[in-house]
Amino acid sequence: MSRIPARFVALASENRAAFIPFVMGGDPSFEASLALLRGLPAAGADLIEIGVCFTDPMADGPAIQAAGLRALEAGQTLAKTLELVRAFREGDDATPIVLMGYLNPFESYGLDRFAGDAAAAGVDGVLIVDVPPEEAPALLTALKPAGIDLVRLATPTTDEKRLPAVVQDASGFVYYVSVAGVTGGASGETAAIDEAVARVKAASGLPVAVGFGVKTKARAAEVARLADAVVVGSALVETLAANLDAGAEQAVDQVLVKARALSSAVRAARV
Repeated sequence: MSRIPARFVALASENRAAFIPFVMGGDPSFEASLALLRGLPAAGADLIEIGVCFTDPMADGPAIQAAGLRALEAGQTLAKTLELVRAFREGDDATPIVLMGYLNPFESYGLDRFAGDAAAAGVDGVLIVDVPPEEAPALLTALKPAGIDLVRLATPTTDEKRLPAVVQDASGFVYYVSVAGVTGGASGETAAIDEAVARVKAASGLPVAVGFGVKTKARAAEVARLADAVVVGSALVETLAANLDAGAEQAVDQVLVKARALSSAVRAARV
C-alpha cells in the first residue's frame, strides 16, 4: 500500500480527518520553502500539498496567485519542486506528498519523464486542475506505472451524470472543491458539503478531502466532522506573505504556528 491510502487507513482507525496544508513550492525561496515543508509534519500535517507555480493559475485566488509569482521570481520550476521533495524525503519517508498545479509545466517537462523523476523524488500523488477526464489518458499512462496517484477534483457543479466520469481512474483521494469559485473565497454551506461528500465517496470508493474557503479553526473543525480530510491553503499562504517583512525565517515560523492551530482543531473535531 502506498503512502496516501496507508495514511487514510491509519486515520480512519483513529476516527479523525486528515489535515492537509497547501504551500507553494519555492515561496518565497527554495530554502525557506524547504524549511517550511520540513516543519509541517511536526505541526500536524498528515499529508502535504505542494503547489507547482505557473503563470496562469486559473483556479487560484489572489493569495495563491501572489505566492506563485513570488516563487517564479525566485527561480522556482517544476524540476526544482521535485528537488524540494527529494530534500524533504531525506528526513521524512512517511508523510504523503501531492503536487498540485496546471498541465502546462508537466507537459513541458514531459509526462513520462516527470512520472519517473517524481516517483524517484518521493512524490505520491498529482492533482492537475485543468485536466478533465477526457484529456487524462496520456497522464494516466505515465503515472500508473510509476505508482503515482492521480487525485481528481469534484465541484458543486459536478452533477450525478458527470460524477462517474470525474472519479473514473481517480486514486489516493478525491478533492471536493466546496465552492464554485477560486481559492481563498467564501465557504460552502455545511449541509451541501455533507451531501456532496457522501455522493463523491459512494461514486469513487475513495476518501474525500474538502478545500477552498477553509480558513479558520472553527471552519476546519466543522469540515473535519464531514469529510476524510481538510485542505487549507490560502490561510497559510496569507500568513507567510504577512510576515515576510520580518524575514523568511520569521514568516515560516508563523505559518507553522498557524498550521499547528488548524491541525489541532481538525484532530479534536470528532472527540
